[in-house]
Amino acid sequence: MEIQFLGTGAGQPSKSRNTQAIALKMLDERNEIWLFDCGEATQHQILNTAIRPRKISKIFITHLHGDHIFGLPGFLSSRSFQSAEEQTNLDIYGPRGIKDFVLTSLRLSGSRLGYQIYFHEYDEAGKIFEDESFEVYTELLDHTIFCLGYRVVEKNRVGELDAPALLAAGLPFGPLFGKIKQGEIVEFEGRIFNPDDYIGAEKIGKVVTILGDTRKSNAAVRLAWGADLLVHEATYEAVESKMARAHGHSTSKQAAEVAKEAGVKRLLLTHISARYVGPKVGQLAGEAQAVHKNSFVVKDFYEEKID
Repeated sequence: MEIQFLGTGAGQPSKSRNTQAIALKMLDERNEIWLFDCGEATQHQILNTAIRPRKISKIFITHLHGDHIFGLPGFLSSRSFQSAEEQTNLDIYGPRGIKDFVLTSLRLSGSRLGYQIYFHEYDEAGKIFEDESFEVYTELLDHTIFCLGYRVVEKNRVGELDAPALLAAGLPFGPLFGKIKQGEIVEFEGRIFNPDDYIGAEKIGKVVTILGDTRKSNAAVRLAWGADLLVHEATYEAVESKMARAHGHSTSKQAAEVAKEAGVKRLLLTHISARYVGPKVGQLAGEAQAVHKNSFVVKDFYEEKID
């Protein structure tokens, strides 16, 4: 998995930061990209990346403030114009009201899509998605309106098959390799091949937590518990903690406290107020790193592999 930030600003776009949008690239795992929030001009940001809009199969919306959703109608319409590619359906997850926003925007603008949108609206926390390889959980965060955070859990995977060892033991390459990979005991020319002898240790799945706007909260800690990567907003510096609380936001120090309490491996800070540019960005990072060493303030188009 890889994560790429398409917008890292708070409230409104600036010359250096667009509004919120995060792409979780799962191309190796499932040949898909999941988008978290879709602020104004997200489709313009995508033009500056290698992301193909048709690869975006799911969009997770944290809340209905404009800097997190105003890019949706344009993105959804443009996604339909790519006639050279196969039309693929799309799932949108988010708070109750996101369906009305999208459908009203498309209807009033006379937009017609060449694919189906499936809406999944929520007004409480819980598990919202599961298949054979991933689970997604939500918690209600502490913002000024209903706001969700998302925990993406990759299920553990079967270990690597030791093909050289099988060949050396006399098993010819072919369908029998697949049976062993699937956990079946194989008999060949009088020999027994046990999967336990030829499959490596189970691969532990990754956990990625992506939060919407929030004050420091226990819900954020629960969502981030033991995560490989936490994306947390950091709208203000520590001295502005009262303002942060009044507006339903966090300081970079508070975000780092969440990461530390949750035992997070890596913290990426986004949703940065336009007042923080140049050396002031370093100040936000420093305040976070004093609490949780492995913290970093991201900028637009920043990309990181999740190891």
